[in-house]
Order: sequence, then structure tokens, then C-alpha cells
Amino acid sequence: MSDASSTNAAGVALSPAHPTKGLPRPMQSWPAPAKLNLFLHIIGRRPDGYHLLQTAFQFLDYGDELVFKLRDDGKITRTSNYDGIKLKHDMVIRAASLLQQRTGQSLGVDIQVYKRLPMGAGLGGGSSNAATTLVALNALWEDGLSVVELAELGLALGADVPVFIHGHAAWAEGVGEQLTPIKPVEQWFLVIHPGINVSTAEIFNATDLTRKTPAITIRDFLRDGGRNDCEAVVRKAHPAVAELLDWLGKKAQAKMTGTGACVFAAFSTDSEARQILQELPQQWQGFVCRSRNTSPLLERLSRV
Repeated sequence: MSDASSTNAAGVALSPAHPTKGLPRPMQSWPAPAKLNLFLHIIGRRPDGYHLLQTAFQFLDYGDELVFKLRDDGKITRTSNYDGIKLKHDMVIRAASLLQQRTGQSLGVDIQVYKRLPMGAGLGGGSSNAATTLVALNALWEDGLSVVELAELGLALGADVPVFIHGHAAWAEGVGEQLTPIKPVEQWFLVIHPGINVSTAEIFNATDLTRKTPAITIRDFLRDGGRNDCEAVVRKAHPAVAELLDWLGKKAQAKMTGTGACVFAAFSTDSEARQILQELPQQWQGFVCRSRNTSPLLERLSRV
């Protein structure tokens, strides 16, 4: 561990300059925002099976909340409002343990996770939780890792984790780890979940998945947009997603984020999005939010 604080690309300190050992440690709340894939093209496949893609990530001002309280005995605990994930597989526990091992940290932490984002929905909930854990604990434990070092740790947990750590809307290539900051229009979104989970592995392993979409440029995307190559496969495998896409598509330009299951549409005003939300059939759940080119996580980090 380093006693010197480091900064991210925006010049925000990643760890406080003064140690806090021996002082009271109150609980601290940190956001784990959702993301949308504004498009997703699959342009090839590596020999190891990983897909080569192009996509654009934009954050939302809506997501999960993580509360951290440091402890002196080195233990890492997690409580949550969700079930079904063993602690050893939980992204929050994995992220905290990885950072602790990487830095030789002697402190531990109690983490409370308040999940608002549905799992298997294409909103990046697990990856965002992992990124928030790494960024928050790097600051609270005073580890002093740079944003690049944190992103390298995050990549070991999942391809989407680095974009949440960097905290800027991004054009992504490779397997999702090659990031270029972009500034798409910030707008209002209606995001709807069809009540099912979609397995990313299932979709990427589908034999009929398109894997030869020609590469485009950032300029092409900002001018013309793009499609989601996974949508056709998800429609076929999950009729509930197809039904939702068709319903929303009658009211706005409906898109699917990531490998699903969530579907979204953009609106110029909050009221337009909320009007459609009021018409939502009871079997679906939705929320209205605003997109952000700077993650709420970075804004929270700036207040440490």
C-alpha cells in the first residue's frame, strides 16, 4: 500500500491524503449506477471463444446502493436484500477480497447491498457493484491504487467492470475493455424489465448469433446509431422480451440493452417517458431515469 494519494483521469483523488486508523468509522453510502448499451455489434470471435465487439456505454442516474463500514479484523462481510447468490460467487465479496489480496490490506469491511436493478437484465448491476466496491474501498482503505490499476483488477472480475471504474461514457472495443471516452446526448430513458433473466453465456453461445458485423467508427455511431446483434437471438429464445420490444416499439424506438432482458427507449422529456410508464402492463416493471456521461460514482468519489 502507498501512503500517497493518486488521482483518476479527471484529477479526482482516489484515496484521502491523511490516514484514519484509530478514528471512528461511520457507514458510508456509495452509488452503483446502471448502464445502457446504446448499441452492440459483434464483429468477430477470438480463438479462445471471447467475442470481439463494439458498443457504447452510457450511465444512468439510477442503480443500486452500497453501504460500507470498515472493521479492524480483516473480515469481509456482505448483507443484502436479495437471495440466491452464494457469498463466494458474489461480485461484491470477490471485488473486496481481490483488492485486499492485491494490496495486503489488514482492514476488513461490512458491506450492505441495496439492490434496485434486476439481475440478468443487461443493466450491468453485478459489474457496477464490483466497480463501486473497488473504488470505494480503495479510498476508504487508503490503498492508493490508480484508476488504471483498479481497472486491471476489475477486468479480472468481468469485461464490463472497467467502464464503471473509469466512470465516463465510453466507446468500447475488444472484449469490452478497450475504452474511448465519448459524449453522446444525455436524455431521458424509460427502462422496462420483462420479469425474466437472460443468461449472457446462453446468448453468446447461440449458434445463430451474428458474429461478422462490419466494424464502424465512433463518428458512424454518433451520426447513425447502431443495432443490437443479440436482439434476434434473445427474441427467439425469450418470447417475453420479444413481446416487450413489440409493445414499446409501437410507442417509441425500442432497443434492448446488452444481452437483455431490459428494453429501453429515449425521450426528450421526463414527462413523455412517465406517460408511457403509466401505460405499462402489470406484468412488467419499469423506471424513468436520465442518462449521464459522468458516472454518479465519480461524483461520490470527489466528496471523499
